[in-house]
Amino acid sequence: MKYSGFLKEHSHTLMWTLRGLDWLVLVLSCWVAMSWAIGTSTFHHAYTVAVVVASFASFTVYPFFSIYRTWRGATKMEEARALFLGWTSLFAVLAMLAVLTKTSEEYSRLWFGLWYSVGLAWLVVSRFLMRGFLGYIRENGLNSRRIVIVGSDELGQRVATTLLSENWTGLQVAGFFTDDPQPTLNTFLNGLSVLGNLDSCPDYVRQHKVDQVWICLPLEDEQRMRALFESLDDVPVDLRFVPDIFGFQLINHSVSEIAGLPVIDLSASPMDGISRVLKGIEDRVLSLIILLLISPILAVIAGAIKLTSPGPIIFKQRRYGINGEEIKVYKFRSMTAQDNGAVVKQAQKHDSRITPLGAFLRRTSLDELPQFFNVLQGRMSIVGPRPHAVAHNEQYKGLIGGYMKRHLVKPGITGWAQINGWRGETDTLDKMEKRVEYDLYYIENWSLWFDLKIIFLTIFKGFVHKNAY
Repeated sequence: MKYSGFLKEHSHTLMWTLRGLDWLVLVLSCWVAMSWAIGTSTFHHAYTVAVVVASFASFTVYPFFSIYRTWRGATKMEEARALFLGWTSLFAVLAMLAVLTKTSEEYSRLWFGLWYSVGLAWLVVSRFLMRGFLGYIRENGLNSRRIVIVGSDELGQRVATTLLSENWTGLQVAGFFTDDPQPTLNTFLNGLSVLGNLDSCPDYVRQHKVDQVWICLPLEDEQRMRALFESLDDVPVDLRFVPDIFGFQLINHSVSEIAGLPVIDLSASPMDGISRVLKGIEDRVLSLIILLLISPILAVIAGAIKLTSPGPIIFKQRRYGINGEEIKVYKFRSMTAQDNGAVVKQAQKHDSRITPLGAFLRRTSLDELPQFFNVLQGRMSIVGPRPHAVAHNEQYKGLIGGYMKRHLVKPGITGWAQINGWRGETDTLDKMEKRVEYDLYYIENWSLWFDLKIIFLTIFKGFVHKNAY
């Protein structure tokens, strides 16, 4: 008995099952929040209206964030991010409607906060449980897709290796078709075989009921790809093209559509759309709270600088911001010299330019605190690649591949490179390369949770470091 297509044939039912599960989470989390916040399990009129409005709104808001697309092959972080954005946007809509209809006073703030928090946790947990269930049945062959790979060279084998190692996706590779007119039908790569050449591919797909054909041919083979597309026109099979872009240094790569045109993004800023809004809210709210908390410390440091050495309290240095635009970054002055021209000498151990107080400020990173004002101005972010002096950017952009991709996001007060120890003097090219490597990893993997993790780790690892002088 063949089960491999069971869920495939019932994918529509699965989608509506997820919708029903999400609706159940919405209602039950509201009920639990009411029980905790206002001590009743009975839905009063106003709260009934809120649940009904939220239910209808979810059918519009959730699809906007692709919550009901297939997550086969996607990471848990990608799905969690979509759920967070969808749930948060839904509650933003509810809050806005309450304000516009002047009914916000009818609801408990505690109830609303609990509903949001409990519901979000349950939504993510329920989806991950469903994900685990689907992964289990896929690993056992109950929801698989049979695929063949066109192209048996390095790219094709790399794709096959990846799919074989991720068997929870349910994508079962039958073998390869090569562009060699007279292929050797040998077996290699964990038992996978070359099944034939391009001309024999359509017949194999028909006879063996293949679900998907993954085309992994070089970009210059346009003519052969076109011929393959035409030969598969009358075959009900999904065609997927895997471009050979693995040799490029990619940042936030994705496939999008602009004015009806398919576009492959090779390097793009993750700070777009709702992500940009969330990042801006995170920066403004946290920086304002932090500035209020550290204002006494700022006053003490400012007074100490004024009393211990001549010169201004704040040092403003020209640096590059997002998109390579020049900005002025604030720091407490820690040196007697203020290099800000075409040549900037990095601070070194036992540097005579550093004042005694400045040495302490630099070692503890307290000299960076005025940059929270840069964050409020919108020039910087709390988390991001550390901004380098303009002179250093000009020096390194020609020496390190992908160096200027650091400017796809706003520079930060702290960053992934800093908490991993790559801070302080970069007296060798290797050190700067490692810093850039961690910066690009942050940009490629950005999420709100990643930011919060870095902020948390900065408290324990980011302030004091042996390389800070």
